[in-house]
Amino acid sequence: MTLAQAALGHRSFTTQALLVLSGSVALGLLSQVEVPMVPVPMSLQTLGVTLIGLTFGARLAALTVLAYLAQGAAGLPVFSGGDAGAHHLVGPTAGFLWGFVAMAWLTGWLAERGFDGGLLRLFAASAIPAALLYVPGVAWLHLAFGLDLSAAVAAGALPFLPGDAVKCAIAAVTVAGGWKALGAARR
Repeated sequence: MTLAQAALGHRSFTTQALLVLSGSVALGLLSQVEVPMVPVPMSLQTLGVTLIGLTFGARLAALTVLAYLAQGAAGLPVFSGGDAGAHHLVGPTAGFLWGFVAMAWLTGWLAERGFDGGLLRLFAASAIPAALLYVPGVAWLHLAFGLDLSAAVAAGALPFLPGDAVKCAIAAVTVAGGWKALGAARR
């Protein structure tokens, strides 16, 4: 059971739609907190994707990220730096943007299978998908933009490792706190 299921009980279609909408809006807002870098900016997107996965579960988290990508492609300024447009889905950050869908799904899948209890399990459920996000992100930079593999790793992975570790810790502490608060509220 995910945190959203525990907090909301049975989720109707309307409840699920509201979760997708609120999650995609939150992800769009977190994307605006960024450190501009080239070719890939550093933002709080990965924190948002992780929190959505840990709280919504696999399917709803992946659907939420797909809604976010659709909003950005449709012209809403939800991508880093208030950017929008479908060209981002094939540009330098495309491997990461599409990888967010798999990251959200895997994070949610791990949470649904017991990785949502305790700080170490929550950190693992955050860190494993965050580390795997580098595969499509770096591969896209390498294959689509002709960067040699070491340059793609230098541009798309190395600068982000410390920040991603901190974001995974923040997500773990936040969701653990959510479970604790939910438990206290039910007493």
